[in-house]
Amino acid sequence: MKKKLPRWLATGSLALVLALALHAADQPQWGACFTRNMVSAEQNLPDRFDPKTGLNIKWAAELGTSTHSTPVVSGGRVLIGTNNGKPRNGRQTGDRGVLMCFSEADGRFLWQLLVPKRGPSVYWDWPNAGICSPATVDGRQVYVVSNRGEVMALDLDGLANGNEGWQDEARHATPPGSPPPPLDGTDADILWLHDLTRELGVRQHDSAHSSILVHGPYLYVNTSNGVDDSHKRIDAPEAPSLAVFEKTTGRLMAVDGERIGPRIFHCTWASPALAETGGRAVVVFAGGDGVVYGFEPLPFDAATGRPTAGAAPGGEIRKLKRVWRFDCDPTGPKENVHQFNGNRKESPSNIKSMPVVHEGRVYVTVGGDLWWGKHEAWLKCFDAQGSGELTATAQAWSYPLVRHSMSTPAVVDGLVFAADCGRRLHCVDARTGQAYWTHDAKGEFWASPYVVDHKVYIGSQRGDFLVFAAGKEKKLLAEIDLGSPVSATAVAANGVLYVANQTHLYAVQAR
Repeated sequence: MKKKLPRWLATGSLALVLALALHAADQPQWGACFTRNMVSAEQNLPDRFDPKTGLNIKWAAELGTSTHSTPVVSGGRVLIGTNNGKPRNGRQTGDRGVLMCFSEADGRFLWQLLVPKRGPSVYWDWPNAGICSPATVDGRQVYVVSNRGEVMALDLDGLANGNEGWQDEARHATPPGSPPPPLDGTDADILWLHDLTRELGVRQHDSAHSSILVHGPYLYVNTSNGVDDSHKRIDAPEAPSLAVFEKTTGRLMAVDGERIGPRIFHCTWASPALAETGGRAVVVFAGGDGVVYGFEPLPFDAATGRPTAGAAPGGEIRKLKRVWRFDCDPTGPKENVHQFNGNRKESPSNIKSMPVVHEGRVYVTVGGDLWWGKHEAWLKCFDAQGSGELTATAQAWSYPLVRHSMSTPAVVDGLVFAADCGRRLHCVDARTGQAYWTHDAKGEFWASPYVVDHKVYIGSQRGDFLVFAAGKEKKLLAEIDLGSPVSATAVAANGVLYVANQTHLYAVQAR
């Protein structure tokens, strides 16, 4: 069912929706509302918990054996991507991408999306990585990018309320050559899907990793275009990095026209944000070339919430109009970028974290890749209220990191919290970029710092989960051993903190 959207949302005015997002009970998307800020207004969350003793554990749910997705919470459901290392369905075993859905009230398993691995090599869909893309929920529809690079719309209730839309779920969940088993109420209900490889020529690398941005009737999707198996060539240089779909039908509406492909150093990792800057709405997208782009969002009817952007003249797919461009590493190499793969002193930069928009500024981590290129990396802040080429004029400050960062920053109360793969958490002044404090952890950070209830929560690849006071002075409140690496960012919703390691999802609530 299509819903009428409020005029303030349809026209792109975000001030009210941002305020509502910070006080919303559910957390239907990775990051606060459109801005991607890792901040929540939830309160009364505990500063410590213990899965071993049950301290402040409301419930725990078993996942697969490898989990790199962040949970989202909406409509009484908790959804998280994982793998099939511990099959819920005895008829569907073996390596799969899995999106699991649990009851928010008690952690009861409700349904799952099972997606076979894709080829032609492991570099398209890394073994046992599972579904890495966090889901996005809008009403009773779930939007997710599968491990096969499929943009999918699912029913939040699964097949328990009947099979709507697309009817070939059984065949889709089964590898070629195997007979599809019968479906039941614990299977996902696919409403539509769009294959990015088949229909846009995208060559994903390692997996698809996109948190879909919903704006009005549109979905903005990072395509995960990247290098080939040799890591020295872009197989799909003309494929888009950002694509836009109509959310009710899956119809492709637009793509970026920046031809980012040849400059992608490793892959397109970052998901888009939406900002109101200079009195206008802008889609903020960090490319695999170390450049942050601002695009005009597609228009839609204020009264009905329906698309008003049709096909471009001649029937071609519409190209997004660029508003501005900011190169986070202007002195880095721009041509023949893959000759620098093994060079740890000089290389291009790429961006794995999402850009965060706060009070007209964009905060983003950028630098040499974790596995390739230079060790140099930064937390950057620039003013996004201008137009055109912003590289030489818009930067407010640049703060050095230890190593490349996979973590999205959290900006709150004049502070920025950022983490990197040099095992360091940073607390920086949001206005000046000066450090207040740092903390050296025992493991790399792949998860993002999450600020809620005046506390900073973050887990490491060593399995340590750290809790700090969210202030200018460093105060470590707790260090919890979760027993396996943490890639997922913590999420708060309805008075509960959700924390996932590789094998379990924990609902944490003060008792």
